[in-house]
Amino acid sequence: MDYMFLVYTTEETLSKMLPEEMEALKIGHLAVMQETKKLGILKGVSPLYPTSSATTVRMENGTVATMDGPFAETKEQLAGYYILDCKDLDEAIAWAAKIPTSCGGGSGCIEIRPLRPMGPQVVQ
Repeated sequence: MDYMFLVYTTEETLSKMLPEEMEALKIGHLAVMQETKKLGILKGVSPLYPTSSATTVRMENGTVATMDGPFAETKEQLAGYYILDCKDLDEAIAWAAKIPTSCGGGSGCIEIRPLRPMGPQVVQ
C-alpha cells in the first residue's frame, strides 16, 4: 500500500539553522531517499517552498476566492512529503522514524496517511 509521509517542521527554526545543521538535515533526507529508492519503494518525494509562497483557494457561492498563505495557523508547517510503498502501517512507522524532522534544535513530526486508489476511470 502506498503511504504519504507529510513532513512538518517549524519554518522559523528552519530559517535560523546554521549551514552545517542544514547540511546534516540534507544528508539525513538523502540517506532515506537512497535507501528507499534502492529497495524500490520510493514513489515520490519533494520539499516544499515556505508557507509564504502558498495560495489557498476556496469556492464561495460559486466564485473562486484566493488567499495568500496557508489555510490554518499552526506551530509546525508542512515542509515536504514522501510517498512510499509499504507492506503495512508498522513498516510505514519504521520509515517515518528515519525521516529527519529536527532543525536548529527544534523538532517536527511526520504524519502518515494511506493513499486511497482513485479507480479505473482515472487516466494515468
